[in-house]
Amino acid sequence: FPNINSTFNLSASAAQPSMGLSRMGHTIVAVFLGFILLFGFLNNLIVLILFCKFKTLRNPVNMLLLNISASDMMVCISGTTFSFISNIYGRWIGGEHGCRWYGFVNSCFGIVSLISLAILSYERYSTLTLANKRGSDYQKALLGVTGSWLYSLIWTVPPLIGWSSYGLEGAGTSCSVRWTSESPESVSYIICLFIFCLAIPVIVMIYCYARLFYAVKQVGKIRRTSARKREFHVLFMVITTIICYLICWMPYGVVALLATFGRPGLVSPVASVIPSILAKSSTVCNPIIYILMNKQFYKCFLVLFHCQPHTAADEETICQSKVTVIQLHQRSEGGVICNSQILPQMDDKTICLLSPDSSMEPVSECTAGMSKENSL
Repeated sequence: FPNINSTFNLSASAAQPSMGLSRMGHTIVAVFLGFILLFGFLNNLIVLILFCKFKTLRNPVNMLLLNISASDMMVCISGTTFSFISNIYGRWIGGEHGCRWYGFVNSCFGIVSLISLAILSYERYSTLTLANKRGSDYQKALLGVTGSWLYSLIWTVPPLIGWSSYGLEGAGTSCSVRWTSESPESVSYIICLFIFCLAIPVIVMIYCYARLFYAVKQVGKIRRTSARKREFHVLFMVITTIICYLICWMPYGVVALLATFGRPGLVSPVASVIPSILAKSSTVCNPIIYILMNKQFYKCFLVLFHCQPHTAADEETICQSKVTVIQLHQRSEGGVICNSQILPQMDDKTICLLSPDSSMEPVSECTAGMSKENSL
């Protein structure tokens, strides 16, 4: 949901500190926020360093990963930091204008991250299973990155100009959309925000990753031994991605809707803290799931911290991705030609998984096919 760095505006009035957390409660929240701030910043900083150091990582698909890490990094700097300090003091320290700015920028960065995750799921799906190529890969990557920011601005600027508003919320130590406002403008905005910034990205991710896993299973039916490791790798990635996404964001969205449409006081500031912290924790989880679980990034990570013997000459070679999936449309009678073999035709989009033993092995090109670098 929009604000990755905020608790909810779940109290009956944002200006009622008496309904907020106790001194001990603020201290506990500050400890969790400090942990999220430290590891979220470090994890995303490592990702940015890897991009700067290794040229092999600078490909179109990885630009979306860079966009996610950049937005998460800005969330840590501009949001988690102020929430952490405010919880130490037990009150919001930024003033009215600072509150509006905090709510806007962190909602913006949070939506950029969420939409980028949805775009990334589609990019992985289309890269590995669709043969049609429209425009250059870098043009598509730039379109995805630019689109995520424009889409975010479309949904975060309106509260600044009258469609809902930003203000203090939850325990009074952070700011976000005023979830408890009962005006028609605020209710309509929250409904649209839930649909277009949470529900739709979730649906896109589930559909794309389900189709991706189905495609890998189809390959496994043809080459069971060679595809088995890849199948388990994709299954693990899909399950981890979707579960972590839902754990981080669904409680946030559900509790926000309860605050909006439930009776006043249904969700207390204390009850709002856990979903809020889960949402913030995505800045820690995203680099691990989307970067360090990526074989290409992981190899570069080992080189960066000297965990893998290498020389300067072969540094780039070590980090070079050798995992390739080919999409074919060329057919012969009764099937598709792949590596001089006639494979049975499964449907309109037949996939040739060419790595003979492991996803780490080099692969050869398929007849009249187009190779794509595996972003898994």
